[in-house]
Amino acid sequence: MTETHPAFFNRRRMLCALAALPTLALARPALASDTLGFGELYKKFGILGLEFSDKVKRLAGQEVTVKGFMAPPLKAEADFFVLTEIPMSLCPFCSSDADWPDNILVVYLARKQTFVQFNAPIEAQGVLEYGSWIDPDTGFVSQLRLREAAFNTA
Repeated sequence: MTETHPAFFNRRRMLCALAALPTLALARPALASDTLGFGELYKKFGILGLEFSDKVKRLAGQEVTVKGFMAPPLKAEADFFVLTEIPMSLCPFCSSDADWPDNILVVYLARKQTFVQFNAPIEAQGVLEYGSWIDPDTGFVSQLRLREAAFNTA
C-alpha cells in the first residue's frame, strides 16, 4: 500500500487516535475553581523558613476557592480583607513578610461587598498569586493573595 492509497490514510488516522488515548486519559476536566486548604499553602518549615507548596505554585494564576474566616477589616470601606484559618478578632497583618503567618492570605475583592462577622465561616474565590508583594495603596506586605475575588458564607 502506498501513502496515496485511501486505506493507508484510514489506518494512519486510527493509529494517531489510539496513540492519543493515554494523553486524553490524563486530561482533567475543567473545574470552575480548584479548592485550596490552609494546610496546603506551604511545605514544611525548613532551613529557608516558609516555602510555597507545589500545589500553590501549580494553581498560581488560576481561580481557587479557600474556606476560612474574615479577619476584621482595618476600615469599613476596604476592598480587601485577610482570610484566616481560624476566627481572629484582630487583623493579623504583619509589618514584615519575614514574620508572615502560615495560616492567612489577603483577599482583594473585584467589587466591594459587605463584610461579615469574624467568626462566620466563608468561602473566598479568586485568582491565586504568591510571592512577596507590597500594596502601593496601604503599604501592607503579603505573601499569598486572591485577586478579583468574591466571597460568600459557607
